[in-house]
Amino acid sequence: MFSLTMNAKKILSLAASTIKLFIIILLFNSNSKAEEHNIKSYSDDKGILALMYHRFDENKYPSTNIQMDVFKQQIKIIKNLKYNFYNPKDLEKNFHITKVEKKILITIDDAFSSFYEVAWPYLKEEKIPFILFVSTEAIGKRGYMNWDQIKELEKENIVYIGNHSHTHDYLVDLKNDDFIKDINTANSIFIKNLGYNPIFFSYPFGEFSNLIKEYITKNFKFSFGQHSGVIDVNKDRYELPRFPINEKYGDLKRFEFLINLQPLQYKNLYPKEKYLTKNNPPKFSVEFFEKQKNLNNINCFSDEGNQWEKSNVAFSKNILNINFREKFLFRRGRINCSLNDNGIWRWFGVQFSIKQN
Repeated sequence: MFSLTMNAKKILSLAASTIKLFIIILLFNSNSKAEEHNIKSYSDDKGILALMYHRFDENKYPSTNIQMDVFKQQIKIIKNLKYNFYNPKDLEKNFHITKVEKKILITIDDAFSSFYEVAWPYLKEEKIPFILFVSTEAIGKRGYMNWDQIKELEKENIVYIGNHSHTHDYLVDLKNDDFIKDINTANSIFIKNLGYNPIFFSYPFGEFSNLIKEYITKNFKFSFGQHSGVIDVNKDRYELPRFPINEKYGDLKRFEFLINLQPLQYKNLYPKEKYLTKNNPPKFSVEFFEKQKNLNNINCFSDEGNQWEKSNVAFSKNILNINFREKFLFRRGRINCSLNDNGIWRWFGVQFSIKQN
């Protein structure tokens, strides 16, 4: 009897050790998920340039609207430049692979009715793939698509649905429990209506903190912000850049310039935390790859003090530092940097969210 008891204790002890090891492995995998994409070596990646649209032919909202005739001209420019449109399904299988050909990714935020009525028939006819980011609380309300319309689109092989939270609130302003509740509510509604939760997420207003980002990594495979730039193999898959396109920034000459942009790759960017609660302005630095040439040609602009001006930059070897003149005053602060690399224009942007009193 004593021998059996001892053997049982040994078995239980071994089982407990095995379970503990399994939990540690799970935690390690979970914690490393946000960094697993980081190749961190320079590559000749032509990149994926993502465009962000909202409303179509809604003249009352110039900051989020694009005229349909202008949108068609933009698509024509892309085709004339011989760029192909990127199918979002390929992100999962080749995100880590160097792109030898630059492609264009179309994204649509908020699922406004004007998109369904005005732009969708054209995209369907042209067979242009895109991601439609949906905030679940608004669906079915005036000015927004309904679930029947979303299901109609979702059946098409060029349409991919993305999660845009439930309330489309300023997530950084929410208490942690309320933020988690918001995301979980959206996830449940997607599962109820589509049978699954999308793998793509878009931060409302492009705002997030490290805490928010960490939770998003556990629920999605990719997430997009609203900072400008070109996606490359070294970008964080949970901080993917997009160029916002609207009436204000929809000028065709500007559009053609940005469509030709290639990635400005970097090894590290600080601070990692994009939600500024105390250190405003932040101590900002970017470590570029040593293989990146012509760094002396870089130009950065930032909007501290709520005014866009050329940034005060200083280099230490391949590390760029920006000394901000004053605090960021609005709830979002931005930095955009461009580089003329022997006639190839490269670009990256950063957005900080500023804690509101």
